[in-house]
Amino acid sequence: MPRMLDVSDEVRAEIGDEEADRLLAGENAPGSYDCTSCRTPGDSEQERTSTVLFIGDETAVLAFAHATCLPSQVVQVTEEQLRGAVKSITGDRVDQEPQSIVPEQAVLGVTSGLVLIAGELHPALVVEPTGPIVRPGAFAAGDDFLPLLIEQGFMPVTELADVPPVLHGWSVLLAMGQLHAVLQPGPSGGQQVAWWQAHQPLQVTEGWRTAANKHQQVLMFAAPVGSIGRQPREDLLRDALDKAAANGKLVAAALPLAGT
Repeated sequence: MPRMLDVSDEVRAEIGDEEADRLLAGENAPGSYDCTSCRTPGDSEQERTSTVLFIGDETAVLAFAHATCLPSQVVQVTEEQLRGAVKSITGDRVDQEPQSIVPEQAVLGVTSGLVLIAGELHPALVVEPTGPIVRPGAFAAGDDFLPLLIEQGFMPVTELADVPPVLHGWSVLLAMGQLHAVLQPGPSGGQQVAWWQAHQPLQVTEGWRTAANKHQQVLMFAAPVGSIGRQPREDLLRDALDKAAANGKLVAAALPLAGT
């Protein structure tokens, strides 16, 4: 039976017309699948289904998603990320996962949570370094973390009353239901590069994924070291965000959702 598959032009270009036609004819497509975005079951015989091609440096993996969750598309990931996704590596909730941004100096802690703004829940990432971030090439002591982000387009936040504006060129990569990276514009407007990248794909809660798919964006809040701390609950995380904002130590932006 033909499947209710969507194969985008960019996916077709990667897999070839012959393979794409076999998929559409139902020869190579599974009937049932786990949606690569929301991780709930889907059936390509009963509902519209998107083909999503994950491409690494040497490997490509074709996955499937509810068409209501995301469109058919090609998602560029690193080979390490792709291998991790294929092996279904799981981790704890996204909480203080370190990633070097200045070798042997400071690492970023990243915490995921839902933030209530104007009566609606939004998926958020809260970023706080483990030490001061010094401007590249600077020799003087200090912390340039927020000024560097403001130069990139993040906005200072004094209270969490409104959703921050969208920062185009940046995005959050959620692939196969797990958080992979925060991407920033590449040099000279080229392909995006990782600003922060998880050591391995990281789990987020189902509620967080649902909110991300609904809004198609993720709010990123950033604060200098010592402003937020490790908070075990979302209500405590919100309290820490409010205090950081009131103290003028918080910047934010809404980042489009990339991939799944």
